[in-house]
Amino acid sequence: MSHPSKENIGGVTRIKDIAEKAGVSTGTVDRVIHNRGKVSPQVRDRVLQVISELNYEPNVLARALVSRRNYRLAALIPDPGYDEYWEAPSKGVDEAQEQLRPYGVEVRKHLFDQNDVESFKAAAESLSDVGYNGIVVAPLFYRESLSYMRRWSQEGIPFNLFNTHIPDYKPLAYIGQDSYQSGLLAGKLMHFGSKGGGTCLIAHVDEDVPNSSHLIKKEQGFMDYFQEKGLSDFKTISIDLKGYGDEISFHKQLDVTFEKYPDILGFFVTNSRAYAIAAYLQKRALKNILLVGYDLLQKNIAYLNEGLIHFLINQNPKGQGFYGVQMMADHLLFNKQVEPIRYLPLDIITKENVQYYI
Repeated sequence: MSHPSKENIGGVTRIKDIAEKAGVSTGTVDRVIHNRGKVSPQVRDRVLQVISELNYEPNVLARALVSRRNYRLAALIPDPGYDEYWEAPSKGVDEAQEQLRPYGVEVRKHLFDQNDVESFKAAAESLSDVGYNGIVVAPLFYRESLSYMRRWSQEGIPFNLFNTHIPDYKPLAYIGQDSYQSGLLAGKLMHFGSKGGGTCLIAHVDEDVPNSSHLIKKEQGFMDYFQEKGLSDFKTISIDLKGYGDEISFHKQLDVTFEKYPDILGFFVTNSRAYAIAAYLQKRALKNILLVGYDLLQKNIAYLNEGLIHFLINQNPKGQGFYGVQMMADHLLFNKQVEPIRYLPLDIITKENVQYYI
């Protein structure tokens, strides 16, 4: 029967235990842990090795409780009432809030309509006047986001970005997908699923593309895949489709698209609305049209299972909201050095494996 080691009685490692095993003073261990004062590289490496061996973690909860400071964070995110996709990031924010509540962290959501730039500006103004300790934001509107990021930077308010990476004013961190890489992946999936060349349409459904840097990067990645592979028999064309909520008008746009490009191989939908094109393909009884999109919305999953959507790329939206808040807390409460970019995995979802993701 094994017994707790002398250095780790009861499963709790103390600074004293580390000091004894490393052959240094507790003061030296403290300087290494908090990265302050002068410590020789050899001693620092030895202390860090012992810390790793003993699985030492500072009692951050006790430290936070002793400080008795409360932190207020703002989450500036699209309203899920307008688009089901944003339910997942919102739930991620909620989960992070629950985990951080004992540390004195309060997260308040400021919601906006993702299709209305004035709604975004109003929500951003409302939080800018409150005096939050940190902000987590999905900056869907590039130009408008820049002015608020500039203001927050000047006021010394740290902010994390998720969903869309805008590095201009040095956010504390970006959490989300590598948009360009996801476009490359979509290109590979389109190529993999094809039986020959044809026209591949990059469909932006109800988006303000010039003001959405993540969509531009997705489009570029998709196009670059075919260009870099020298696949000259594949033609990539970007199209904007508007008003998917009006089925008659939306389907007329697609009718015109098929008349204009009779050799359509497939669609790459750059947002979560692949289901809107799948509904059209089903109604027109069009077969052998590849459809690649994003996100595990119920409508997307239904069309995936019916074989009308062939691939979905999961961007882990819940994780984006969760880590956006958690990493801000790591910075504010625990003075941890936060990685400036945290790319989340791009999972390829098919009808054969979708049940493991829902």
